[in-house]
Amino acid sequence: MTGQRTVIALVIAAAALAAPWVAYPVFLMTALCFALFACAFNLLLGYAGLMSFGHAMFFGTAGYFYGHVVKAWDLPPEVGLLAGVGGAAALGLVTGALAIRRQGIYFAMITLAFAQMIYFFCVQAPFTGGEDGLQGIPRKALLGGLIPTKDDRVLYYVVLAIFLFGYGAIYRFIHSPFGQILKAIRDNEQRAVSLGYEADRYKLLAFVLSAALAGLAGSTKAMVLQFATLTDVSAAMSGEVVLMALVGGLGTIVGPVVGAFVIITMQNYLASAGEFVLVIQGAIFVVIVIAFRKGLVGEIAEFWKRRTTSRPAAGDD
Repeated sequence: MTGQRTVIALVIAAAALAAPWVAYPVFLMTALCFALFACAFNLLLGYAGLMSFGHAMFFGTAGYFYGHVVKAWDLPPEVGLLAGVGGAAALGLVTGALAIRRQGIYFAMITLAFAQMIYFFCVQAPFTGGEDGLQGIPRKALLGGLIPTKDDRVLYYVVLAIFLFGYGAIYRFIHSPFGQILKAIRDNEQRAVSLGYEADRYKLLAFVLSAALAGLAGSTKAMVLQFATLTDVSAAMSGEVVLMALVGGLGTIVGPVVGAFVIITMQNYLASAGEFVLVIQGAIFVVIVIAFRKGLVGEIAEFWKRRTTSRPAAGDD
């Protein structure tokens, strides 16, 4: 089993390194940004059991923070990324501190209300560019000029490194004692509280971590595409990241990545369908939700588990 995982990991690593020489680098970078965004959302819903209908506010505002710092203040992109992550984390702290006072649909509606407030703020704020968005964000070299980012292939490897950093952080959170406590709170909050854990504190920390990682994804997207728009803070974007997690598989570490690539690929290659693209996407989503109730990765993992447990042991007749 360990050997199989090693081979799979090597194949994935080789594919990731060779990808920009086979596919369009900007498409791959966009997909990686959304994959990190979906993983950040999955940390909140899949492992903490908190449904947020407004996660796009962290993703979108981080892009605005990055763009303003790099374009208006003429600071290095590293500072822009830190500003995006810090701004999203601060917004997550304020939002989460109020939202976790409620549970279930009330929690979700509070996050949606905050997201709508942020959306209309971005419409009116002068530094966001309003409906035109923040355009022309310059691509600056990283690490004081050591890493040029004008070449899309070079920037792809930077984005890949950022994604792996965020993905690794989420993996570490999930497989730490903190992650185990989150799962216990998700499964039975009253029992976790009876064991002495402060559920609200853990949920707030998960909310802030998820917001910060969503901000990292949003900042990276602004660095790649060189603009930040209202679409990134809209309710539609919040719904889109929910679909990414559902399609890939909630509560799985790989599922949101697969879901993000599926949806971004659909959007890219179905764009020529014009007005019917949403109908086609909706039909595909319905089929996936009905046929793969645990998501693509979740159903595959379940099938593999049944297959391995039903296989007779070596030496059995």
